[in-house]
Amino acid sequence: MAAAEEGELRLLPWTGAGGKPCYLVTDERGGLVSRLADTTESIQLGMGTELLNHARELLPNTPHGELRFIAERLADALGDALRVAESRGRRLGRLN
Repeated sequence: MAAAEEGELRLLPWTGAGGKPCYLVTDERGGLVSRLADTTESIQLGMGTELLNHARELLPNTPHGELRFIAERLADALGDALRVAESRGRRLGRLN
């Protein structure tokens, strides 16, 4: 793992083939992929917030057939948010 010794591994906010996590070897300066990951994280968290607000409005009166769709989207958004939290938590731990 010589590459990891040159920089820190950052968990990226997207997955690779088969849903496997993607990592970036980076340093404190970051770079193009690091900035893309920052932007993607921000978009994912914003979409999750919008979806949660939408679900809260719809759920009291939602027909049972549509509940599955809402639940699947909420599960996707939660997965994205947890990946962002794990990535940021790892980077915060490095600062302490």
